Amino acid sequence: MPQKPGKARHPRRKATKSKTAALVAQGALAHREKASAGKQVASGPGDFSTGAAAAIGRIFLLSPANVSGVRAGLILREEASFPSALRLGDGRLTLGEAFSFISGLYFRGKLAYARAFAQPPPNTAGTLVITACGGLLSPETLLTREALREISSVPVAASEARYRIPLERDARLLADQTGTTCDVILLGSIATPKYVEPLLKIFGERLLFPAEFAGRGDMSRGGLMLRCARSGVQLNYVPVATASRHGARPVKLRPMPFKWSALEM
Repeated sequence: MPQKPGKARHPRRKATKSKTAALVAQGALAHREKASAGKQVASGPGDFSTGAAAAIGRIFLLSPANVSGVRAGLILREEASFPSALRLGDGRLTLGEAFSFISGLYFRGKLAYARAFAQPPPNTAGTLVITACGGLLSPETLLTREALREISSVPVAASEARYRIPLERDARLLADQTGTTCDVILLGSIATPKYVEPLLKIFGERLLFPAEFAGRGDMSRGGLMLRCARSGVQLNYVPVATASRHGARPVKLRPMPFKWSALEM
């Protein structure tokens, strides 16, 4: 039996469909590129390959631990025999480790948060620690007891020249090195002028501060930052120049479903 002639194909219609699909795909790609350009992707220190917005670097300045407290006295004792004290005596303890021991949850949270989200320009440290008279130091700086005493030997106060001069010196060097395409985020108090006054005049509107810090105490801030480091979600940064320096006490953080020691910090 002769077969019925099939339905005639229309080459022009097929070409039109292919062209339309290509345009849709091209439009989807353009939409994805536009969306990604509006996001700041922290894929690693110094990685700015994901679009124009990713070229904005991110450096953290951490306020120091209080070396006049009880825990500082423990680690500075010559007779101390616990592991951190022994390493400090041998010059094998880092500044970050020393301040984490002295300050506990607050500095530990700051250090974990900064390490998780720093995105510095090339050849620039992503995390720096403010010290009482040593300026800005890397948290990886190795210390001895004498060195720890030396960098903590004066009051942290805006009126103290021995504190302010080294800090302003290093802040200017950092500002010159990073240019205008890097945010500088202060993880410390802005309620007093001891950090704000010397840093704001150098970094200006680039000096930022987590808005969620307002109204929280040190322990609450530390716990909040550890949660953020674990979840990969950053806080909201606002310019220090216009930030609210005091605020109502926020809702208490819910207990974490794991032990802090599990973070191995």
